[in-house]
Amino acid sequence: MPSALPAGSAARANRAIDTLHAFIYFVPEAEEEWVAVGLRPGRMGYFASRSAPMGPVPAGVTAATFYNFKPELVAKYLPRAWTLASPSDVLAARLRAADRGLRRLLGDESPKAPAVHEAARLAREAAADLPVHGRPLFAAHAELPYPTEAHLAMWHAVTLLREFRGDGHVSVLLAAGVSGLDALITHTATGRGFTEKAAKATRGWSDEEWDAAVARLRADGLLDEHGLTFEGDQLRESIETRTDELAAAPWLRLGVERTERLIEVCRALSREIVAGGAFPPDTFAVRR
Repeated sequence: MPSALPAGSAARANRAIDTLHAFIYFVPEAEEEWVAVGLRPGRMGYFASRSAPMGPVPAGVTAATFYNFKPELVAKYLPRAWTLASPSDVLAARLRAADRGLRRLLGDESPKAPAVHEAARLAREAAADLPVHGRPLFAAHAELPYPTEAHLAMWHAVTLLREFRGDGHVSVLLAAGVSGLDALITHTATGRGFTEKAAKATRGWSDEEWDAAVARLRADGLLDEHGLTFEGDQLRESIETRTDELAAAPWLRLGVERTERLIEVCRALSREIVAGGAFPPDTFAVRR
């Protein structure tokens, strides 16, 4: 296994795979499947499906692991979701939604597509036998069996890689003293994530809470009327750099050449998904 990767490789790999996981939270097939097993329309399916690998956990556990959601928003849906559908039923529904969504966005023959098979093989190798310590969402997802069809194996593998990085990112934010709301605001200010409107709508923070946090971040010298200050930009850069370091293990296993190949293949598949309308307009400041 190589001891180092070129600067930025882990971040580029994450960006390449992220769309292939995150589409599940936006496509209509997901809500249809979640409602079919008993969940209520709306946000309940997201919170239940992503936390279901951990079992019927209470709202506090989900808020802790998801990090940048307002805890009161999570509590609107959990633990009530578990009175309507079991975690195993929710996970089965999520897999059906991934199957239907990928077939629609990539074509009905996508399970047989060479690019999908290659992405599944490389991503699965990258995600194999990664350490679980301090990574609760990754550890829970790693306990799930791999689907047999290539497009679903690809989706499961990139989900593992995404949650592996995400758990590490939370650790870095905590160490830097950056709250969930502060992380959301400063990330939005980079212009590379959610739009402010989408961030507020999806994470549950009110205009008043957002504005109060912005005022505090300005007082701390991290934001000004133009966005991130030099100090704010340095803070975000240091957080992302340390996150990349903690997320390097999968890409060290693949090595430079195969990591670059996975990035290439997943970028192409991601472009197809985005072109197919996987995400609502104006969700992201920069399209993935």
